[in-house]
Amino acid sequence: MHRPSTVAGILRSLCPRCRVGKIFNKPLLAFPKMYPRCAVCDLKFEREEGYFLGAMYISYGVALFTITLIALLLWLGMRWSFEKVVIWAVVFFLPLAPLVTFFSRVLWIYLDQTVDPEP
Repeated sequence: MHRPSTVAGILRSLCPRCRVGKIFNKPLLAFPKMYPRCAVCDLKFEREEGYFLGAMYISYGVALFTITLIALLLWLGMRWSFEKVVIWAVVFFLPLAPLVTFFSRVLWIYLDQTVDPEP
């Protein structure tokens, strides 16, 4: 069986150990829920209470980068004032916030498994 690359695993929210099992389920009308363990290799995704505090730092960095990129594009395209650009960049970012949160959790799990792999 072909094992996806690390980048493909991150983008598809696959388990960092086996890269087959999914980290989140995908309900149609609700936010995805995180599985407690990988259905394939039984890796525990949340090792301890408060485990995803590190994901908050990643989320902050990704959000800051995204808002800055949106603001730069708005400023180059519209030539608005700095204040107006920042406000609209944040407004345009808001619908992306849940995606950034989920993506940050996946990045945190991958980083944690790279630095301190669970056997």
